[in-house]
Amino acid sequence: MPDPMMFQQDAFVVLEPNQPEQFLTPSELLEKLKQILAQRQDNLPRDLQKFTSLESQAQYLLDTSCDLDVGPGQYLQWYAVRLEK
Repeated sequence: MPDPMMFQQDAFVVLEPNQPEQFLTPSELLEKLKQILAQRQDNLPRDLQKFTSLESQAQYLLDTSCDLDVGPGQYLQWYAVRLEK
């Protein structure tokens, strides 16, 4: 059985083109994803189309993905990190 500690997330490293890496808390990343998704409601990835709220779309991405194509040559990637042992 996996150790539950493996699934704890203190923060996320967020990568974007031409930007320095950022460390965001889970709630900050959720807000960032909601802002991006709010601008793309007419062009959502297929797996997000089944969700009706920005909150549920962003939470689904946070729980199941680590990247989002946000346009030609643009992307958003995030990786969970633990800041302490």
